[in-house]
Amino acid sequence: MSKGAATSWTQSVVPVLVVISVLMVVWYAAAIKMNSTWTYDQAARAGTNPSFSEVVVDTMQQDRPLLPVPHQVARELWKTTVEKKITSKRSMIYQGTITLKTTLWGFALGIVVGVSLAAIIVLSRVGRLSLMPWAIISQTIPIVALAPIIVVLTNAIGAGSLLVPKAMIAAYLSFFPVMVSMVKGLTSPDHMQLDLLKTYGAKTSEVFWKLRVPSSMPYFFASLKVSVAAAFVGAVVGELSTSAISGLGARILIGSQFGEPMIMWAALFAAAILAGILIFTVGAIEKILRRAMGEQPA
Repeated sequence: MSKGAATSWTQSVVPVLVVISVLMVVWYAAAIKMNSTWTYDQAARAGTNPSFSEVVVDTMQQDRPLLPVPHQVARELWKTTVEKKITSKRSMIYQGTITLKTTLWGFALGIVVGVSLAAIIVLSRVGRLSLMPWAIISQTIPIVALAPIIVVLTNAIGAGSLLVPKAMIAAYLSFFPVMVSMVKGLTSPDHMQLDLLKTYGAKTSEVFWKLRVPSSMPYFFASLKVSVAAAFVGAVVGELSTSAISGLGARILIGSQFGEPMIMWAALFAAAILAGILIFTVGAIEKILRRAMGEQPA
C-alpha cells in the first residue's frame, strides 16, 4: 500500500473509530446509570450497601436490563444468528429473510410506481399539475396511521396475505425518492438538445426514449439507495403495524411486549445490519450497471 493510500485510509477510518468509541462509552455509562436502579432496589431489600464496582458488575449482567450493554446485545445476536438453525423461527436470519422478501417486493413496486408517475408528470401537463402535489402531500401522512387502513383495504379485496399490505407499505415509502429523482432526470436535457431532435423530426416518444431516459439514469441510480432504505423501513413498520408474527419488526414488537429487551435490541441491530447490506448491494449493482453503460470508473 502506497503512503498516499495509507494516509487516505487512515483519514477515513480513524474518525469512524473515534465516533464508535465515543458511542460505546456513552452507551455503557447510560446502561450503568439506568440499570443501577434495579441493583440498588435489590440491595435495599436485602439490607446491603453495594460498592460502585459491585453496581457496575451487576448492571453488566442483568437478565432483563432497562438498557442492555453492547456485549450483551452482541452475544444475543450471535446466539440467534450463528448458534440457531436458519430454519428456526428464533433465528434472526430466518426472520431477516422474511423482512428482506417484503423489502424487495416493496422496492420493486416502488420503482415501477415512481418511474411511471415521473413519466406521466413529465409528458403530461395535466399529470404534472395533478399528480405532483398529491405525491408530495402523500409523504406527510404518518405511515403508522396509514398502515391499518392498507391492511383493511387489502383484506376487503381478498388479498389476505400479510405480504401484500406490508409490501404496499414499503412501496408507499420507496416510490417518492424514485419519482422525484426521475422527474429531475427526465427534465434535465436542455432546450438545445430538445430543439435539435425536433429539427430532425423526432417524435415525442423518440425524444423520451433516446434523450430523456438516458439523461435520467444518473438521477435514477442515485435514488435507489434512498429508495431501498425507505422500503426497508416500510417493511419493518409494516410488520409492527400489521401485528405480524414473523420478520424483524415482529421480533422487535415481541421483545417489547413480553419484556425481553435482549430480543428487541438484537432484532434492532439485525435490522440495521440487513439495511446496510441492502444499501451496499444496491450501490455495487449501480456501479456494475454504470460501467456496462459506458461510464468510466473514477
